[in-house]
Amino acid sequence: MISRLHSKHKKQLKTLIDEIDLFSAEEKIIALELIEDSLNKPEEDYYNIYIYEENNIVLGYHCTGHRALTDGVFDLYWIAVKPGIQNKGIGKKLLEHAENFAKENKGRLILAETSSRECYAGTRSFYIRNGYDTVSLIKDFYSVGDDLVMFGKYLNK
Repeated sequence: MISRLHSKHKKQLKTLIDEIDLFSAEEKIIALELIEDSLNKPEEDYYNIYIYEENNIVLGYHCTGHRALTDGVFDLYWIAVKPGIQNKGIGKKLLEHAENFAKENKGRLILAETSSRECYAGTRSFYIRNGYDTVSLIKDFYSVGDDLVMFGKYLNK
């Protein structure tokens, strides 16, 4: 069900990203760039993309990588589930996979950044429900009134 991204998944993943209204146009461009980097530079392991699929249909993905200049800190860059099938456990499975991926690669801490905007309340709740704590908040980071909220989870607990 969860496997590393291959070029055959690219079209479906692009469609999934395009369907997520929560992502801005700029965020969608960045997400697609990371997919390209992952596919075109397999020797680099900064952006590790794993997809969740059932019956050859991509239903979600995560992008996780080691944070440079750290000894075991990983970033969860993206985690997304196809609209209409959210809240059915796919996101949790992807999150657990990202955590296990980090652990398997000597990770001790995983970080996830998100926005303080009201439309991201569900995302923040998702992290809290899955054992993440708010580790920092930077006021007016993305824009005035839009703070960066960083969640973290220590993986050795």
